[in-house]
Amino acid sequence: MGYELRIGDSLDDRFQITEQIQRSGMSTIFKAIDAENSRYVAVKVPHIELESDPGYFSRFEREEQIGKILDHPGVLKIVPLQTRSRPYIVMEYLEGKTLDKYLQPAKPFAVDDAIAIASRICEILQYMHEHGTVHRDLKPANIMMCNDGSLRIIDFGIAKNLALRRVTFGGFSPKMGTPHYMAPEQIKGKRGDARTDIYSLGVILYELTTGFLPFPGENTYEIMNARLKRDPLPPRDLNPDLSSQLEEIILHALEREPADRYASAAEMKVELEAPESVRLTGRARKLKPSGSWKNQIRRVAMVVFIAAMPVIAFFLFFLMMQHQAPKR
Repeated sequence: MGYELRIGDSLDDRFQITEQIQRSGMSTIFKAIDAENSRYVAVKVPHIELESDPGYFSRFEREEQIGKILDHPGVLKIVPLQTRSRPYIVMEYLEGKTLDKYLQPAKPFAVDDAIAIASRICEILQYMHEHGTVHRDLKPANIMMCNDGSLRIIDFGIAKNLALRRVTFGGFSPKMGTPHYMAPEQIKGKRGDARTDIYSLGVILYELTTGFLPFPGENTYEIMNARLKRDPLPPRDLNPDLSSQLEEIILHALEREPADRYASAAEMKVELEAPESVRLTGRARKLKPSGSWKNQIRRVAMVVFIAAMPVIAFFLFFLMMQHQAPKR
């Protein structure tokens, strides 16, 4: 078993740890300098209590294997290693922020920006799917918006690849997917396919264009149950600036049954780039949103009101002072 890495430590006399980037429940990602070329890299190291866990080690190993299989500018690159003294993965170091850092409740992206992001993700997904890989945990936190304008899909911890040995999960766990972005078939315990990623992209596009998630809820069970039995609020009800065609694209990706979604990411990309050609089928009219939406909107309205209270108080104080000021 290894030891907890600290700033200043060196891995295998090659990777000098300079800072901690992120720590999760299962691993820590560090920034390090590669002594072979003096370049920065990102090093992902599992927590020491998980290094001897066969299940986690298999998933950790598979993440690296998938990273080596995929070679696309939109996929996080893995640095190949011949030997190592403990489990860890070395990846390219990216300057930027994940997409979730740009999302704000009730504040949608500009429509053109949202479409551009979704279209680029479609291109990357199409490449991945053609090479037998399904991400299965596509979400804003796993999409890196780089400072140079490029975009990367990251974190293949629960991805599957047809060429690699299957890793079986024992029941649902938030570590095996993110409830807000999981497809209905994942909630049912199925492994999913390319259309699973398309569903997750539909959730992301819904959030980008409306400022809301399609299935709000107080807890994991409520969120997952709504996804299986209820419908989201039509996107144009939340953002009237959206075209009927873009609403149709979003709802097509969010179809509950995989067979009713886009057959491929490439097909979705075509419609995103030429929305005028989208055939309207009335998907929005068939939706039956759940009551939880009212609670979500009330909560957002309350947050906005509380945030505005200092401004309102100052304005009222200013009016009062103006009213009480002696007239000359």
